[in-house]
Amino acid sequence: MENGKKIIVLVDDNPVNLKLAGNTLMERYSVFAVPSAQKMFRLLEQTVPDLILLDVVMPEISGYEAMGTLKSNPRTAGIPVIFLTSKTDTVSELEGFNLGAVDYISKPFSPQLLLKRVEVQLLLQSQKVELKNLNENLQQRVDEKTGEVLELQNAVLITMANLVECRDDVTGGHVERTEHFLRLLVEEMMERKIYRDILETWDINLFLQSSKLHDVGKIAIKDSVLLKPGPLTKEEFEEMKKHTVFGETVIEKIQQNAKESIFLTHAKIMAGTHHEKWDGSGYHRGIGGSNIPLQGRLMAFVDVYDALISDRPYKKAFPPEQAVKIITEGCGTQFDPDLKDVFLSASKHFH
Repeated sequence: MENGKKIIVLVDDNPVNLKLAGNTLMERYSVFAVPSAQKMFRLLEQTVPDLILLDVVMPEISGYEAMGTLKSNPRTAGIPVIFLTSKTDTVSELEGFNLGAVDYISKPFSPQLLLKRVEVQLLLQSQKVELKNLNENLQQRVDEKTGEVLELQNAVLITMANLVECRDDVTGGHVERTEHFLRLLVEEMMERKIYRDILETWDINLFLQSSKLHDVGKIAIKDSVLLKPGPLTKEEFEEMKKHTVFGETVIEKIQQNAKESIFLTHAKIMAGTHHEKWDGSGYHRGIGGSNIPLQGRLMAFVDVYDALISDRPYKKAFPPEQAVKIITEGCGTQFDPDLKDVFLSASKHFH
């Protein structure tokens, strides 16, 4: 835009029309008048105008052909084009609009009408730009607010997870490690297209975040059981098993005070089913096979793996290679056999 004036390119092979239109517009706008489409394209390499007035009937390249070229180039596709033509039939006018013209002015034209048509189209274009900028600014503000909400949500999650780990101090870092292992496992599944039909319906980041709550039910387990420095008795183990039920209950209470959330749905499923076994011998429902939600089956792999490689008062940590061997041998009884190769591959990157 020169000196605050909007730029208009005027294209017509008739010198009289060029001069008349140019003289009409030049007081209000910066006008570039060219006699052919070829020269218009050369001009457009140097400047992007606010509007093009384009003659339809021209030698070599017609206005319709030039319009196709303009619309195929991302740099010029958004420039509004008004066709100038001596054709007055409806078919020709309709063709111009179908090609993307914003208006259609018949020749010979009235200078006052030309000015008004140009003014209207430039005003509309300005309003489109303002609306686009407004939408972008609004979207930016929405994104910022969404980011703040997600940060708050994550902070609450981490606080709850840390609260569990503060009580169950033998498993420090368990939440972070299992989420890391779970991410690698899911990435390998997506690469191999295993359970693709299910994973494609998930927001993977939400699913991974929700894994932080898989042990939230331990908050309700008595210290005498949770912190016992040795193997649990049968009765104590029955008490410990209740953490899956407590976990579901805690998350259900959150759901009662929050809008419907896929995040909380994932969390509740993992809290309640990560100790179920493929052969149906797990807890707390004793379901098996594909009746165990995929979230719980995935959490089972990484939860047991981390337990195996971690020190406990009653056992030393297993080497990672032995932990992998134990889990793969358990595929078909404790773990989903369809995920055996996926786990073997993904576990190479566990560290």
